[in-house]
Amino acid sequence: MADWEVVIGLEIHAELLTKSKVFCGCSTEFGGTPNSQVCPVCMGLPGALPVLNRQAVELAIRAGLALGCRINEFSQFDRKHYFYPDLPKAYQVSQNHLPICSDGKVELHIGETTCKIGIERVHLEEEAGKSLHAGENIMSAAYSLLDYNRSGIGLIEIVTKPDIRSPEEARLFLEKLKTLLEYTEVSDCKMEEGSLRCDANISLRPQGSTTFGVKSEIKNLNSFRAVQRALEFEVERQKELLEAGEAVIPETRHWDESQGMTFSMRSKEKAADYRYVPDPNLYPLKVESQWVEAVRRELPELPDARRNRFIEEYDLPPYDAEVLTTSRDLAEYFEACVREVHDPKLVSNWVMGEVLRWLKAHELEAAESPVKPGGLAGLLKLLQENVVSNLVAKDVLAEMFATGKAADVIVEEKGWKQISDSDSLEAIIDQVLADHPGPVADVKGGKTKAIGFLVGQVMKASKGAANPQKVNELIRGRLQA
Repeated sequence: MADWEVVIGLEIHAELLTKSKVFCGCSTEFGGTPNSQVCPVCMGLPGALPVLNRQAVELAIRAGLALGCRINEFSQFDRKHYFYPDLPKAYQVSQNHLPICSDGKVELHIGETTCKIGIERVHLEEEAGKSLHAGENIMSAAYSLLDYNRSGIGLIEIVTKPDIRSPEEARLFLEKLKTLLEYTEVSDCKMEEGSLRCDANISLRPQGSTTFGVKSEIKNLNSFRAVQRALEFEVERQKELLEAGEAVIPETRHWDESQGMTFSMRSKEKAADYRYVPDPNLYPLKVESQWVEAVRRELPELPDARRNRFIEEYDLPPYDAEVLTTSRDLAEYFEACVREVHDPKLVSNWVMGEVLRWLKAHELEAAESPVKPGGLAGLLKLLQENVVSNLVAKDVLAEMFATGKAADVIVEEKGWKQISDSDSLEAIIDQVLADHPGPVADVKGGKTKAIGFLVGQVMKASKGAANPQKVNELIRGRLQA
């Protein structure tokens, strides 16, 4: 790609965490019987009038503040016209001309570098219905069924500036955005339920050029991995076209996960094609500064601020702080444990290692963990007091996840207390030294690295119950190393 620069912009739709839809009182609960959560307003029946959901506006303000946006005092709702089966009114209520939020930015920490992705706008709109395709995908479906339960659910659309320069950077931005929306409780961001979706616009231009190339929009991106893979495919597709002297066509393309390819769906619409007009049934929205400041005061500590605090207050490496603050629940889990154990690095190592491994295996979030922060703290205290070895502590944690029992109870029941008294260890050490004369001779000859092997054999013979520091000390004394 030495000759080409990749230019990417993202459009992200996030469903707002409200109990009712944005312009009516219908439930937003996921998984209801198809077409059971609808009314004349969200179905667009004649004479039905919308009423704006105040909580939806507040969540949009909250998102805008988290993204560093200006909250506009005056915004307006427009009708975006297009004909599609999942749109019962043949228009979608959105904000085209005057959005509620604009001009923000998100900082990405990539290794040792920090880059800034501009946020063009954040605007409120309503969700369309859901098409259920009778086939593997929309391209091969024999027919489609329609569920309007989702129609009218409140959304924010977040539009980035074309500041993203690689498919990997696009994925990292989405991960950071998801973290921000979850921290602020704007959206649950469950991609499997459709509450966070992304469309990607991508073009290529010659290195050094300031003119944008012809872009393609990619749809059907239902995971961050899919976003990166689809963009990587488009980079190669457009590069081949341009280097062959062919034109890139402005179009909307469908990502096929199974084939790892994008396919043309339709020509790309321009804004004029949607025939935007102000919605006559909705008043313009005025957001006073007092309301914005009230929302600002209620914001939680945001990921970047918490990351920096973890580095300064707990003396954690930047990598640890970054991982621990990717989830609000995980960060709070860590801090609750540190308050009892008073060893941030020890807690960090266990949360990032064993705890995350078990949570991932059971497909759980930190808040859903059967081992609560106090339970992990109890285990780490046993480790600090040399009641259990590090190896045995891992087995104890596995039992805690499986049974919900406290660490000290499991250690007592299993007889897993660490052996630290010399008399008990001497017999095991005698046997290990007798079984391994070669390493013994190496140690006596000055090759002290062999001590590690002998300690390992004692740990194996004791099934991990021996105190490794005490074993090391006894072996050195015995062999005078």
